[in-house]
Formats: sequence, structure tokens, C-alpha cells
Amino acid sequence: MAKTIVVKQVGSPIRRPASQRATLVGLGLNKMHRTRELEDTPSIRGMVNKVSHMVEIIEEKG
Repeated sequence: MAKTIVVKQVGSPIRRPASQRATLVGLGLNKMHRTRELEDTPSIRGMVNKVSHMVEIIEEKG
């Protein structure tokens, strides 16, 4: 079973650079308080790190 993480958007992308807004869309997060279960890969971790001030990792599975 692949490792997964559950990510929740807690910050608004208003007045943020376009690249950060695009990163949120790439993670599947575009509205406040939405959650997504994503595969735990280095690329996903890098995306989460880029917008770490707007998201939180709720839990890690696997």
C-alpha cells in the first residue's frame, strides 16, 4: 500500500502570487477547508512545502 497524506486548505489564495494559486489547484485545493488525500511523493511534498502557509497536513497514512 502506498503512503498517503491528507492535506487541508486553511488559508486563502487571495493576494498570493499566481504560482502559489496554481500549486493549490494542482493539489486539488481551490476553496477553503477542502481536504484531499494525496500520494506521499517528493513532488507532492514539495508542492505542500511551497504553500505550507495555506495548507496543513492532517494525517499521514501508510
